[in-house]
Amino acid sequence: MTRYGEFSGAMAGGCDRLVHPSADGIERSRQRRLVGLLLAAPFLVAGAGVFLVSANLGAASTFAVIFAAFSLSWLAALLIAATGKTGQIGATSLVVATTAIAAIVAAAGGLTSPATLLVAALPLEALWVWRTRKAAKLGTVAAAVALLSQAALGSMPFADGAAVSAWQWLLPVAWLATFAVRAGAFLDRRVEQQDAPAGSLETILKAVVLRIAHNGDVTDVSEQARTMLRLQPELLLGTALFDRIHVADRVGYLCALADMRDGAQLREVELRLRLPRQNEGDAGDNFRPFALELMKADGQAFVAVVRNNDTVSDLRDQLATAADAVKSAELAKSNFLAAVSHELRTPLNAIIGFSDMLLHEMFGGFKEPRQKEYVGIVRDSGQHLLDVVNSILDVTKIESGCYAITPEPFRFRDAVDMCASMLALQAQAKSLDLVVEVAAGTGEVKADRRAVQQMLINLVSNAVKFTPDGGRVEIGAKRLGPRLHFWVSDTGIGIAQDDLSRLGTPFTQIQNDYTRRFEGTGLGLSLVKGLVALHDGTMSIESAPDEGTTVTISLPIEGPAYRPEPARGELMKLPAGRNKEMRSGPLRKAS
Repeated sequence: MTRYGEFSGAMAGGCDRLVHPSADGIERSRQRRLVGLLLAAPFLVAGAGVFLVSANLGAASTFAVIFAAFSLSWLAALLIAATGKTGQIGATSLVVATTAIAAIVAAAGGLTSPATLLVAALPLEALWVWRTRKAAKLGTVAAAVALLSQAALGSMPFADGAAVSAWQWLLPVAWLATFAVRAGAFLDRRVEQQDAPAGSLETILKAVVLRIAHNGDVTDVSEQARTMLRLQPELLLGTALFDRIHVADRVGYLCALADMRDGAQLREVELRLRLPRQNEGDAGDNFRPFALELMKADGQAFVAVVRNNDTVSDLRDQLATAADAVKSAELAKSNFLAAVSHELRTPLNAIIGFSDMLLHEMFGGFKEPRQKEYVGIVRDSGQHLLDVVNSILDVTKIESGCYAITPEPFRFRDAVDMCASMLALQAQAKSLDLVVEVAAGTGEVKADRRAVQQMLINLVSNAVKFTPDGGRVEIGAKRLGPRLHFWVSDTGIGIAQDDLSRLGTPFTQIQNDYTRRFEGTGLGLSLVKGLVALHDGTMSIESAPDEGTTVTISLPIEGPAYRPEPARGELMKLPAGRNKEMRSGPLRKAS
């Protein structure tokens, strides 16, 4: 019985794959039974053809009859899979079966032949497939038609010389054996479901209990599948359960089965099962989380208990809610910062402009030297505040997906020279050695020139700011294959390993006894990080306290891959693999 259970489960799973996708519930079960009958019936017709008509028709005609039987039956099964029209195909199949059985009875010698018992297959198989009284009545009518028409078919050439013999019992006995096994399995399942003992797993557990054969096919499913999974138990037989497991969870399920075959007593695995949609308008893939426990059973089978994984489901709902809240907060923050920054730029431009006019004494000189000094302080403070506002605007544009870059070819050395000339005075004021080490073969790079210059200026200005007097700042670059690598290194205060992970977060500064003396908002490195991501680049930081810092950026020579413009108000989607584009590690000095 175990081997039959495995075989019947595999057959049910194979037939289930030929059911039309739109079929569900009772209709799906009917289609699966009809497909199974259509796949098996030609074997009975072929056996009858070989024994009954081969002597009269010859080998060629006999093979033609057998080929026609297989072709018509299997074509009908394929039509069910393609169209799902069970009623029309079933009615046509009943008519063809009536003609075939009438011909078999006529070729076997008439009503006195044991083959006449095959007429009973018409009402019984119709009842087996449709499970309705109407189907049984139609089958009975078909049986009567077959008995009446066999006399007319007796005059056909294939029935010449037909005589009754004992071996003709093989045909009805073969059919009765298959029908008895199917009916017995069906009745046993009904008895197990209705009269299950009070201590059985099916009644104790609020779960779906499955019996799985050693080869992985499901041979039995408890009635709880109707309520918990909204599936008929027959729809999970064979390989149908595996087909409903999410692709990402199938490896874990197969590993658990392999462990059970190797002798494990218990295995637990979390997986997602595809369930029928409750409403036609439901969107999504309709996968639900479940917990499956595999246990040893008698013989070569395993018992699987499937429970709702409510914890995972609740966590996913909470995660989705939290993600929506974070997205809304990010958008609100970006919109707020952008609005405030825009409002600040207009008065700041006026402050800086009028301060410049006063410093140049365009409307007369100052009576007191302190007046010019104070105006210079106002001008410098306004410029500093404007730089902060511009940085905020750039960061919010990047986060909201509104920062547009225009890649174009340009000599990278020109961008480095411009940055070095801009910051040379600041380096000289601290007696720093500003060195440019760009390899001769660097050549051109396709990128947004303004963005690349912004990266260099931010990195070099940070290096100058945090390097003590008399130190060294280096700008280097070289070409490695299809990518440009450039770096800014210094001999400054360095950064502790624990603080590296926080670098690049907007408005975040690393605080220590030295950095407290410097102004800043923490936006410079965040802006660089966003610009690198827009160029499909990577950024790494190596640093150690009192040993300096090296920031290395890698950009594709041919420019970033094309990506469609994000919708306004949508957060920027970084390219695949760039969500962790900043790597960090301790500085290793070469000996």
